[in-house]
This record gives sequence, C-alpha cells and structure tokens, in this order.
Amino acid sequence: MLGGVRPPIASLVVLLLMVAALTVIGLDGIHTAGVPQAVLNGEQQIAADTALSMRSAIDAEASAVRRTADAYPATSASTPTTTLKALTAARKAALGSALLDQRNGKLLAAGGKTVPLTGVDVARTASGPEAIPPRLVTSGGTRQLLYFAKVTLPAQQDDPDQDQDQYQAPSRPDRQLLLVVSEALPALTAYGEGRTAEVLDASGKALATAVRGTASETAAHSGLSAAAARAANGSRSGTDASGTLLGTTTGSRRTVAGWAQVASATGSGATDDLGLVVLTSRAAPATAPAADYSRFALETAGTLAMVALLLGLALYFSVQQPLLRLYLSAGRLARGVTGGGPTAAAELSRPVPVHGFGELARIGRALDSLRGQLLGESGPQQFPARRGPGYRALAVVGVVVVACWAVPMIFLLNRADAATAVPAPVLADQQARTEIATQRIRQSLDQSYTDLSEAAASLSGRSRAAQSEVLRQSLADHKQYRSLYLLNRSGGITLRVGDTPLRTLVHVPGGGGITTVNTSGRIPAIAAYAQVRSGKGQAPAAGVVLFGEIDVKALNSILPRPKLGSVWVTDGDEKVLAASVGYRAFQSLPDSGLTRLARATQGAPGTAGTATSAVHNTSSGPSVDAAAPLAQSGPTARLGWHVVTAEPAAALQIPAVQAEQRTMLAGILGLAVSAACLGWLYVVVIRPLRAVAVLVERLAGGDRRTVLHPVNHDEIGSVTRSLELVRQVLAERDRAARSGHAAGPSRPPRANTHQR
Repeated sequence: MLGGVRPPIASLVVLLLMVAALTVIGLDGIHTAGVPQAVLNGEQQIAADTALSMRSAIDAEASAVRRTADAYPATSASTPTTTLKALTAARKAALGSALLDQRNGKLLAAGGKTVPLTGVDVARTASGPEAIPPRLVTSGGTRQLLYFAKVTLPAQQDDPDQDQDQYQAPSRPDRQLLLVVSEALPALTAYGEGRTAEVLDASGKALATAVRGTASETAAHSGLSAAAARAANGSRSGTDASGTLLGTTTGSRRTVAGWAQVASATGSGATDDLGLVVLTSRAAPATAPAADYSRFALETAGTLAMVALLLGLALYFSVQQPLLRLYLSAGRLARGVTGGGPTAAAELSRPVPVHGFGELARIGRALDSLRGQLLGESGPQQFPARRGPGYRALAVVGVVVVACWAVPMIFLLNRADAATAVPAPVLADQQARTEIATQRIRQSLDQSYTDLSEAAASLSGRSRAAQSEVLRQSLADHKQYRSLYLLNRSGGITLRVGDTPLRTLVHVPGGGGITTVNTSGRIPAIAAYAQVRSGKGQAPAAGVVLFGEIDVKALNSILPRPKLGSVWVTDGDEKVLAASVGYRAFQSLPDSGLTRLARATQGAPGTAGTATSAVHNTSSGPSVDAAAPLAQSGPTARLGWHVVTAEPAAALQIPAVQAEQRTMLAGILGLAVSAACLGWLYVVVIRPLRAVAVLVERLAGGDRRTVLHPVNHDEIGSVTRSLELVRQVLAERDRAARSGHAAGPSRPPRANTHQR
C-alpha cells in the first residue's frame, strides 16, 4: 500500500520524538563552566590575524626588494658598489646589505652591518628561475631576515688602451649577481588591553614580544610558548594552522592563548619555510556555571514526547481504527453485491457499524442506508446538510497542541539578554580584531602610496614616451591599480594607462596621500597621488601630479576574516567605500547603531580617535559590533575613514546565545514536523474522506449517475471502489424497474476490480 493512514500518523510520532531527543542533545551540550568557547575562538582568531599581518609585511618587503632589483637601470658602467648603493638607498629598514657573485658566492660589495651569510649556499640559492624566499638567520645572538633578489649587470666594456688582440676576444657575458638584504623582523603589535603578542621560532624561542597595557604572566613563563611551537610543528606545512591553549589559573582568571603559523594559506608562500609562529595571550575571567540547561532540556523534551504520544493515540483511535473498520465494512458490502449464494446474503444482512465521528460517521451511516436499499428494505435516504466538526478540525487542533509547546520555545524561553549575554572578553576581542583589520587596510593603502611615490619619482625629467613606459610597467607590477594617470596644473589628464578613470572630482592636490575622486556612482574611486618633481634646471613637467586609482575589489578582498562578520570601510560621513559583503557605493551603514558606533570613534578635533565596541540588539538577535579609525598617521591620517565590523552573537558560541538559538530551533522543528505530518494526513486521508462522504451521501440519496473513481491505492481508494460496485448494482436495478421488470434477486454484475 503506497499511501494510507498509517504512514503520516507514525511519522508524526517518530519525528516529534526525534525533535525531543535533539532538544536534549542540543541543550545538554552547552557548557558554561570555565572559559567560554567564544573567548577561546576569539584568541585563536586574533593570533591568526596577527600572523596574517606579519606574513603580509614579510611578503611585501620581499616583493619590494625584488622589484627594486628588477627596475634598476643597470649599464655596462655599473659597478657592484654603485649598484648596491642604488638598490639599498631607499631601504631605511635594512640593517646590512651585500652583493655576491652568483657563481662562486664571492662578496663584491657590502653596506651597513655585516650580513650573516653562514650556511647560505649562494650558487644553489640563486639557481632556478623562481623567486628566492626569505631566510631566518642569527647574527650576534639576534634573529634577522634575509631578503634575496637577482641582479643582472651588463658586461663591462673593454679598456680602449688595452692591446688590440683583446678586441678580438669573444664578448663577455652579463654579470649575474645576488642581492642580500638583512632586516629585523617586522614590528609586532599587541591588540587589546592586557594582551601579550610574541613571535616564536620553530623551537619556541621568543624572537619579538609586544605588550599592550598591563599584561599578566607572559606565555613564555607559563610554558605556552613551547606548547605552541610543538602544536605548530605538528600541523601540516604550507597551511595557516592555528589553535588555542589554556595556561595557569590565578584567582578567578585564567591565561588564554592563541597560536598561528606565519605561513601561506593558499599554495606555497615566501614565509612557509621560516617556521615562525605567532602566540597571543591574555588573562580571561574563568566563569562559574551560570545556567544549567540539562533540566530545562529534559522537561521540554519530556513534554514534547508526551504530546507526541497523546497525539498519536488520539489519531490512532479517532482516525486510523475507524477508517480501517470502514474499509472492512465497505469490502464486505461489495462482496455481498458481487457474490452469490448464502454467503453474499449473510454479508448484506450484517448492519454496517458507525465508527468515529465527522466524515467517517457520515460514510458509515450512508453505507448502512445503501445496504438497506440493496436488500429492498428502504429507499433513497436524504442526509442533513448541517454537520458537526470533522477531521479537518482534528488536524488543526493537533497543530495547535504542538504549537502550544513550540511557540514559547521560539519566542519566550531562554531569550538572551543583549546587555549581559555577550561576555566582556568577547566584546574586547571583536574590538581588537577590528583594530587588526584596520592595520591591514592601512598597510595596503600605505603600500599603494609608497609604490606610487616611487613611480612618480622615476617620471621626473623623462620624455613622454619614457613616462608612458614607466606607468605601464608600474601598472603591471602593482595589481592593485586599475588606472594610472598624470594631471597637469589645471586638472586635465595628460597621460593615462589602464582603465578609464572613475574620477568625477577634478582637483590638483598638493603633497601626496590617499583620497577619493568621486562621491557617487556604482564604484567608489579611491586613489593614491604623489607629486612629480621637475628636474634641477629643467622646465616644469607637463604632468605635475600622478594619480593611481585603486581597484576596490583588491581592497574588498583583504577585508573578510573568519568569525569577524561583516566588515565595512566608510568615509568621514559614514558612507560605505568597501565591504566584505555586498553593498552599494556610498550607501549608509545597514544599521543606525553601526553609524553611531563609527561616530563614537571620533576624538577631539585634530585627533584620529579611538576604537570602540558595543552589543546591539537586532531583529536576528544580539550583534557584537566594533569600529576603529583607519589611521593616526601616514597618508591616510587626514581622511577620517573608519572600519566597522558586525558579527552576530549566534556565530560566536556564546552559551546564552547558543541556548536561545537551539531552543528556537527545537520549537521551529517541532512546529514544522507537526504541520508537515498533519498536512500530509489531510492530503492523503482527510480531504479524500470529505469527498467520499459527499459522494456516498448522494448515492444513498438516489444519485446513480455519478461514477465514483478511486484516486489513491489506499484504504479510501478501496472504499471508493466498493461504493462504485454498489452504485452499479443499484443503477442496474433502477433501469430494470423503469423497464417494467421485477427487481428480483437477479445476479448482480461481476466486479471488475479486485477487492483487498
């Protein structure tokens, strides 16, 4: 039997019991003792964000060294000494530098402090066409990074005073040199009050340490450094592995640490072989058990289980059993009209019992009336049109009963208070991560300005063709730019490479920095600009300011981070310039609370302001939000831009929010299951029963012309087939009576449908 009354009733009971079991499992799995999981996750993400910032800084420096070497205009007159001086003149962070012969490693020129080259196989290091990754070395007891770049110098011209036989010698090959620059590790910053940040080598030794505010016992003193190094060494190489550690407990506070590898997350990276690990730690409150959800889970699950069993029993005794008895009575009646002999007469002589109420009772009474008509005991009988409640009302009552359990679960019970649900450390971590995101964006914009300044410096005193080539090369080297163009003193574009500029604001600013060059449109136009200086004794250049419009997609791509939520970059009027989620250019922030939070970061006139955070109650629950000013110094300091983040508290594994979320989920599941199963029962049982009740009452009232077609292969379909057989017999008798023949006990027609 494909359909029938049993599957929906059994499914309703089983699924509601499953929802009850899931309620117990879900709520009983919420633990509030010790340090909340959200605090551990936050520390892990802060370590991962700090490692990402360090990785980006190392990658950027390695790329800058290689790019400077590639762009060096070497000539046959260039010597190793002049070449090294030109290559390192702009490298203020360089501790020392050296230029080596790639073939034998011979030192050709050196500058600054001695570069520690012990253990560096120059020939092997310089072999191959790929870029050479940085290397971590020790010099004077301190660890330094070595950056490498290949340099090619044209062969030196022969001395014209040499013997003429020298001119007949084969031309000399280009000189292949290796540039090595030693620098200290990138500056490390600790974010969040009371947090310690450390950079560890593969053995767990601290290479750099930063502390913000008053920190508790450092991770190194509590043995967490060695544990973090072991965990990082045990992870797969080439991944941005991260994790958490728990330290000692002092009073009511416990040290929480997060670690992360300084390695590339996608493919091979320049920092993969350095073995660096970032470790962050802070003392967090060890919370006492605030709530026990086990008892609540057992009580609500027991209530739902009781509702499921009672509802199943009610449907069994009021629908399933009466329908099956009706099915048997209809089959007996069909056998009586299609069979012969005393057995058929005995089948018809037995009254049809009336079971249940509503439609089943109506069908039972009509069947008994038809039985009397078949025996000739009575004629057609009219049934009253006014009837009591049917099985449709029973289905609605079933949904309402389950809703009495589900609605409080969805809207009333275990509601998280936005003011107290989010622990203070979680809010502080969101603010710290927002500051790290701000630093990452600021570094990207500062690097764009630095790259543009280098390009602007190389334009001075060059021809238009040479300037065009410089801009094309800069556009190819720096993928963050979508367009580079030169402006004259009146703001007109004199030279352009790349896409069509998006600018709508025509101005010729002084100095250099970052700015916006439009205030409307589909795409925000953020640009770096720098002055093009005239050469000494030369006429002013046709182009006086170089603009580089930054592709907003490149800015958007650095905003998303795990468990940071939505990130927006806004201008001084809180209009969105970039975001990690979909947005319209120059739109307002999606929530007024975020706008107020961004404005709250503004400090006194002339200051950049400070980061801030808050919990806002939204339509989807508490949201952990933070905002920070973009910059306090540098080319972006005058912009007044902000970085705003918002993460739903439900995604942060906060116990109170988890309890609310799982309670609501249980209520939704219970209501959905009951509505689906009772809707299924209505479709396959109740609605067909209502149709059959109308047809059988018409048949008992004398309607012999309406053919009864079974729709489903179930109990109601069998009842319909039996009624069709009865209709055929009664119709034959009526035709015989109209033709003048006696309606005797003639043999009824054979059934063309098998009875069950």
